[in-house]
Amino acid sequence: MLKLMKPAVLLVIAVLAFAAPARAEGIETFTTPAGIEVWLKSEPTIPILALDFAFRGGASLDPADRPGIANMVSGLLDEGAGDLDSKAFQDRLDELSVQLSFDAGRDEFHGGLTTLIENQDEAFELLRLALNEPRFDPEPVERIRGQILISLRSAAEDPNAVAWDAFTAAAFPDHPYGRPVDGTEESVAEITDAELHGFVTDAFARDRLIVAAVGAIDAATLAPLVDKAFAGLPATGATLDVPDVTAQAGKVEVIDMDVPQSAIAFGLPGISRDDPDFYAAFVLNKALGGGGLNTRLFEEVRKKRGLVYSVGTYLYPYEHAGLWLGSAGTQNARAGETLDVIRDVLADVVENGISQTELDDAKAYLTGSFPLQLSSNAGIASMLVTMQVDRLGADYLEQRNSYIDAVTPEDVQRVAARLLDPDNMLVVVTGRPEGVTPSVAN
Repeated sequence: MLKLMKPAVLLVIAVLAFAAPARAEGIETFTTPAGIEVWLKSEPTIPILALDFAFRGGASLDPADRPGIANMVSGLLDEGAGDLDSKAFQDRLDELSVQLSFDAGRDEFHGGLTTLIENQDEAFELLRLALNEPRFDPEPVERIRGQILISLRSAAEDPNAVAWDAFTAAAFPDHPYGRPVDGTEESVAEITDAELHGFVTDAFARDRLIVAAVGAIDAATLAPLVDKAFAGLPATGATLDVPDVTAQAGKVEVIDMDVPQSAIAFGLPGISRDDPDFYAAFVLNKALGGGGLNTRLFEEVRKKRGLVYSVGTYLYPYEHAGLWLGSAGTQNARAGETLDVIRDVLADVVENGISQTELDDAKAYLTGSFPLQLSSNAGIASMLVTMQVDRLGADYLEQRNSYIDAVTPEDVQRVAARLLDPDNMLVVVTGRPEGVTPSVAN
């Protein structure tokens, strides 16, 4: 949850912003005395330590009738723990210039800690308290609940948010991926103290923990700190029994909203992260609409025809499903035409592939922009966790761009034929679109 940042916290952010970032080479892996595997990039020139970690499971552990528990926990872990109530805990973070954050995703529950090296012992003690002894006192629980409910009510009036919630529900009916991570107004209003504590017990376990660190520290010094924070957690947690699933497609849903612009969400089943065709799909997605202005959809739908305010596509390789998604915003009167052009673009790429120029531009963007994700200790630590989550291997940073450079036009066209079926897309449109015929009753 967002909180006001005090001067001491702003100071550590300023140090992070202006210090030279750590280089991503030289990843060391080791196991602590408690048996926790850690990936470490030592950077002795910056007196800051960034720790990133994740527990597999995330919001997929929420009960079907109570989505939003994981998200609510993520907003409460720094709102009091052990003997420290919410104010005392926040004051201590501020005094030490410690940044502590948590976030609930569909497949993982993430956390991050950034501290000055001189305060590392106390920082890890605060992390230990947050994970092992969260208080969930009535005042912060109701305050955070209120913030979430306000956010949910705002999202219910946002055509884009409504479209995406409806899209995921239609793509994954009766599956955890189809439920909103933030929950619903009804479910969030009913979350109990016992359910918050129950999620911590079920989710925060060492058998699903992933840890990475970057900063001015060595393995011998870091190991006991990691054990301080995590060794007291249960060895095993709740069973991770989320089934593999293929996204549903071939439907068109229209959600009536009295707004002048239609929000369009469209997509198809995607590809897993360990699929041999992943990098070809990655390049294909960039060429179609994956970031920047130099994409096929931007050229055809916005630049040539002026149909949309925005258009983009995305790859989501979840743990148990793959998705290829797209979004566009347009006038209600032009919604049907917009979808027709999007389908025509996909059909052309399936039949003819992309040009050498489009391929080269996509590769240049994907390889050239990658270092921006590694511009700070915290960014590198986050990437090291992602590498472990996706089972990429410790040499991924050195190999990643070569995988992209190896993609050929033939690879892209083959994967386009495999993934893109323009006549079978799942489409959700919010607004009052003209020229869009729903196949699903609202």
